[in-house]
Amino acid sequence: MCTSHDHDPGEASRAGAGRRGFLRATALLGATAAAAGALPAGDAEAAAPHRRPDPDSRRFTLAVMPDTQYLFDGPSIDSAPVEASLRYLLEHGEEENIVFLSHLGDLTQNGAREEFAAIGEAFRLLDRRGVGYSVLAGNHDVRASTTDQRGATPYLDAFGPRRFEGRRTFGGASPDGYNTFHRFTAGGREWLVLALDWRLSPQGHVWAKDVLARHPRTPVILTTHELVAGDDTLSDYGQQLWDRLIEDHDQIFLTLNGHYWPAARAVRENAAGHDVHLHLTNYQNRYFGGAAMIRLYRFDLDRNVIDVETVSPWVLGRAAQGLNELERQETELSGDADRFSVEIDFEERFSGFAPVPARPARPVPTMLVPGTVAYWRFEKPAGDTVRDLSGRGNDLSLVTVGGGTLGWSADHHPDQPGHGSLEFRGFKSPLKGAYLRTVDGAPLNRATFRDGYTIEAFYRLPADWDPAHHAWSGLVSRTGTGGAAGKTADDPDEPLATLSLSDDREPQWAMRPLNQQGIATNWGQETPLETWWHLAVVNDGRHTTLYVEGCPVVRNPRASAAGITSAGLPWLLGGYEYGGRIDQILHGRLGDVRIVARALPVTSFMNH
Repeated sequence: MCTSHDHDPGEASRAGAGRRGFLRATALLGATAAAAGALPAGDAEAAAPHRRPDPDSRRFTLAVMPDTQYLFDGPSIDSAPVEASLRYLLEHGEEENIVFLSHLGDLTQNGAREEFAAIGEAFRLLDRRGVGYSVLAGNHDVRASTTDQRGATPYLDAFGPRRFEGRRTFGGASPDGYNTFHRFTAGGREWLVLALDWRLSPQGHVWAKDVLARHPRTPVILTTHELVAGDDTLSDYGQQLWDRLIEDHDQIFLTLNGHYWPAARAVRENAAGHDVHLHLTNYQNRYFGGAAMIRLYRFDLDRNVIDVETVSPWVLGRAAQGLNELERQETELSGDADRFSVEIDFEERFSGFAPVPARPARPVPTMLVPGTVAYWRFEKPAGDTVRDLSGRGNDLSLVTVGGGTLGWSADHHPDQPGHGSLEFRGFKSPLKGAYLRTVDGAPLNRATFRDGYTIEAFYRLPADWDPAHHAWSGLVSRTGTGGAAGKTADDPDEPLATLSLSDDREPQWAMRPLNQQGIATNWGQETPLETWWHLAVVNDGRHTTLYVEGCPVVRNPRASAAGITSAGLPWLLGGYEYGGRIDQILHGRLGDVRIVARALPVTSFMNH
């Protein structure tokens, strides 16, 4: 939800991308020093304190590190690239809100004790800071012909459950120790990483299903070494894993694996009819064995997207020393398989196992904020009269045109106080429909709101809304023309005030203030069909601001506008007059409408 002080998320995203590019170009926060050996590990960590991720931010990053085996191959051991990537996570943890790291297996080439000792020591950079991460065994880390029932190995000695005990993100391990699950909190909810061995045994499958059953409302990212083998292709074992585990567990929405190259993606529809995104990430075939490249999965729950980027902090950190020709190709991969976005409607995707509870209706008294002069809600079909719940006597009466009718629906904006809406069925030519008008003598008819006002309404336009027949209908409007009120500038036949919808479905507040002859206009952006919207027009006695879903629109005039000119005539809901006669009737649903005789802050709007 926007507030009047919120910034544009797109602007923030662009600014963040610019900052990241600048930092990389200038050697990445100490990664150069680490690569060159200029700072001991302890000093480098102390230079940039790690802070815990923000569990409530709706933007967070999951980091992924694939096969590092060529960096830990017998006598050829080089920990610097892995350490550079891990320091990147520490040093960028707050800026990127990095919540977790998943290694995808093949940590080593031969599974030897000395190889695990070296990479195990590198990962102590994260251990010492309490950063959450998972690892799993690939075919090079263990005997490839075995399953997770293989028993003791150097892998288990280095990265078994004992390493993670007591860590806040560690959930548990299978009895054999080769499968683990981890939990982190981000976007105000819990997420689970299921890290599975290179080859699951029947016991491993039972354990994995039990973990899922014990966390039935938690979205799951499954990591393993082998699954996707190429674009839209699963390996034989990957297909088995899909058939036996992934397809029937709707919680699994994303899988990550290494083993094969080049990087690739696949999408499969699970048994619940939802897409599962399956990603292969592996760069061991590239310069310096992949140089411990990392994938950054940047979740944005408000934009319903995961932006994916692939970078090599070690190569970027060497920029100050001058990169060789091959290194210059590896700083940041930009191919379609390495830098892309995944669009996911998270609420809809998770609705099968973790539906967002519907917001309950709110009692009428809680909506009668000080200054409320009219409040209408439609929780049952309208008769000939709709009562003003503010108690101010601004009741509405039904008016029909051309035999038109007014329907009712339980449909409503998810944040609407009242659970119901009126269904207007207007048509332009010949004019037909029904609308509501305040009764004669209603106090609202005379009100001029000299000290300010807030007018709010919820609306939804149907799929068959046609600008040729339905444009310029009013949600809330005031009758009486400018000419009749002595306001003859602009078009004197226009009504004194109207909150209408243009032929492009743009909300428009057009009215004649007390302090000027002409029409003052606020414009919103196009609002898509079959979607509920909340509008608010706020005037503080000097200026008027139009809000869509609590966000101020760009076309809010700076000119002074005080009050609303009145001719003492009724207000309309769903109707629009031109030249003193009904000219258009709304085609769509109208939810709660409230008018307050003062400027309200965004936090007091009905959708809060």
